Amino acid sequence: MNGQTVGRDVSIDLMTSRGLLAVSAQAITDFSSQPSTTNTASKGLDGITRYGVFPDGWSGVLSIDRMGSQLDDFWAQIEADFYAGVNIQSGTITETIQEPNGGISQYRYTGVMFDFKDAGSKTANQLVKQKLNFMAARRIKVA
Repeated sequence: MNGQTVGRDVSIDLMTSRGLLAVSAQAITDFSSQPSTTNTASKGLDGITRYGVFPDGWSGVLSIDRMGSQLDDFWAQIEADFYAGVNIQSGTITETIQEPNGGISQYRYTGVMFDFKDAGSKTANQLVKQKLNFMAARRIKVA
């Protein structure tokens, strides 16, 4: 809109260790991500402080309107696997952005571990809003 990216220009695909997490695109109401960094400082004998900023993964949150049992079922399987001693593998998130100039940008978050932070409040005449947090080892530009 007016040369700027808006939320509906973005689509998200969630691939878990169990396969595609089929959350409806209409159900995802918010996706936020931010890089994690480790900062260091070193003071040389010359008295000058030199700083370093090291990439240290990504984290974020998906806000999802509950339109089915997909998230609840996914987390129930994660819990069952954990208590059965199954090794829970990481997944990926693919973020696709329709750019204002007509191009496509695509980023893949790798080494993703999901954390179902909020199953939602069940209140009369209110939408049930859920939150799925994630931590990722990297974000790689794929297109």
